[in-house]
Amino acid sequence: MSTDTPSDTFPRQYARTLRYTVGAPRSFAVAPDGSRVAFLRSRSGSDRANLLWTLDTGTGRERIAADPLALLGGGEEDLSPAEKARRERSREGSAGIVGFALDGAGALAAFALSGRLFTADLVAGTARELPAAGPLVDPRPSPDGAYVAYATTSGELRLSRTDGSEDRALAEPEKEGVTWGQAEFIAQEEMDRDRGYWWSPDSDRLLAARADDAPVQRWWIADPANPGSTPAEVAYPAAGTPNAEVGLWLLGLDGSRAEVRWDREAFPYLARVHWSAGGPPLLLVQARDQRSQQIRTVDLASGATELLLEEQDEIWLDLFPGVPAWTPDGQLVRISDEGGVRALVIGDRAVTGDALHVRSVFAVTDDAVLFSASAGPADTELPPGWTGLFQADRDGVSPFAPNGDGAASAVHAGGVTVLSTTSAEQAGSTVQVLRDGKAIATIASGAETPLITARPAFRFAGARRIPTAVFLPTGYDRERDGALPVLMDPYGGPHGQRVVQAHNPHLTSQWFADQGFAVIVADGRGTPGRSPEWEKAIAFDFAGATLDDQVEALQALAEEFPLDLGRVAIRGWSYGGYLSALAVLRRPDVFHAAVSGAPVTDWQLYDTHYTERYLGHPAERPEVYAANSLIEDAPKLERPLMIIHGLADDNVVAAHTLRLSSALLAAGRPHTVLPLSGVTHMTPQEQVAENLLLLQVDFLKSSL
Repeated sequence: MSTDTPSDTFPRQYARTLRYTVGAPRSFAVAPDGSRVAFLRSRSGSDRANLLWTLDTGTGRERIAADPLALLGGGEEDLSPAEKARRERSREGSAGIVGFALDGAGALAAFALSGRLFTADLVAGTARELPAAGPLVDPRPSPDGAYVAYATTSGELRLSRTDGSEDRALAEPEKEGVTWGQAEFIAQEEMDRDRGYWWSPDSDRLLAARADDAPVQRWWIADPANPGSTPAEVAYPAAGTPNAEVGLWLLGLDGSRAEVRWDREAFPYLARVHWSAGGPPLLLVQARDQRSQQIRTVDLASGATELLLEEQDEIWLDLFPGVPAWTPDGQLVRISDEGGVRALVIGDRAVTGDALHVRSVFAVTDDAVLFSASAGPADTELPPGWTGLFQADRDGVSPFAPNGDGAASAVHAGGVTVLSTTSAEQAGSTVQVLRDGKAIATIASGAETPLITARPAFRFAGARRIPTAVFLPTGYDRERDGALPVLMDPYGGPHGQRVVQAHNPHLTSQWFADQGFAVIVADGRGTPGRSPEWEKAIAFDFAGATLDDQVEALQALAEEFPLDLGRVAIRGWSYGGYLSALAVLRRPDVFHAAVSGAPVTDWQLYDTHYTERYLGHPAERPEVYAANSLIEDAPKLERPLMIIHGLADDNVVAAHTLRLSSALLAAGRPHTVLPLSGVTHMTPQEQVAENLLLLQVDFLKSSL
């Protein structure tokens, strides 16, 4: 699709289209009988408001199931502060319908729109509003389709009949700060758990989380540009401070309730809940240090739990999508680090070996477990950033879908798969619908075509074989143009894989290259996708391993590419912002300028679940926090440094940048601070996102 205006520039288009996600299909769900696929997509690459669509797998025909413009009568959305916070946690920048849930037959969808409750009959193609208390979040139909449960911003968990005849509370907060049926801050931000209740397969009761954030310290985030506005109060569990108290209850539709009991003092983190017909409900609960965790079953009569499995790791235990789960015949499915390999375990047996690094489980069928994996430590043939799909059944492990040289993801049910694939050579992703492995339809994308083309050269760099992608200016000629100034463009930390076999994630790096740089993206130790040892090499040492690997990748690639090692800059956001500032503070011999966006400068100001996993508890390891802080390094600054921070950021709060800037000023070290009024950690505003790219280029060129 062409762009809206011929005067578009890449920064403007990139910001306006939310990194080319606007107009692309997403959030796929397949009916259990395979008859239809539900998904979200906006009308075009310039319209952020998602509609709910269905695709008939028999005919391949698409139709609109719910249109927010029609349902709201042409009015604008009105989002509650709680909904805005949920979207910030999930990095959601689009509008309209941003999520939905299906009943057990895949025939009824429920979703929130402007804090109101709506359902869509996916068979009839009609949508309606149900009476509900609001503003509300996260509505989910019962498996039998008779009810929709939802949480309110006032902390209630409520129930509405889908025929519109009844709306009532299942659980109400006993005091301020208590919420029922909602994931608390830490679960949303760090555990990848964005829900707080789960329906029983029989539709007669729910498991509901009760969170009390009274113990959590309060921070206040002000808007300095508007001094008359009241600061926002945020319950923020910083490292070493109390978390919200989270429990779990069985709530019957008949009014019965029972507390689900486990040793919450020893295992305070409720990380995963699974409830299916394959067995009793499963809980995964973690110790605060995340070196031990338990998988427990729930007795539905009493709420008592029984230990099914306890796992321990001397460094930490990771959480994975899709597990733990039951197979239909009652075997436990999990992902475990065993013998230096991240393996899929079914029952008591690891079914994968060292050729695969298991990433997630995306479906459990009657006869197979379907999972995604990247190349394991034994594989040296596949390119950096490759991800494939596999199945484990009674015959062993085999590819589930055609695994090319790119990256793949999928959802599956009823013999139907929605397969999304990317490659470094093609913009966006290709979404196909397959039945029994054969393509029966393609779901079109309305995303705009990028104005530039990314041309990554993938390499394993140095002795550690660090996954990297290198970008040179479009039309670059080595004999004519000579050696280029270098821009390192990392994230470089946990959960942030940047080197992937896809096109669009590399567009910003290519744009910087086209401004006259050789750009390098390096996924050093700590980033996902290689092996447990690779990911856990950063334990208690963010500053050492991640920075060392950026240097190693740079120096190794200089043997092949035209890199001017006398002019090297680095830029990054969030963990990448930390890494960028760290680079010029501790290795000015290598890095000559840095742009640091929303950096964590003092790890005692970041949250519990993330920070304590990697650095331990600050009361027990104060020396680790000091060694990984940027504040004490301020007197070392001798290179140009620009720090950028959104003043409305409630994830990495602006205090990080202000404390570093104060320390730099006290040490007499010149630097640049760019405060962004009203901007959160996501920087979703178009003008801000566009101009940030332009300002960074100007700063880097003048500094080098």
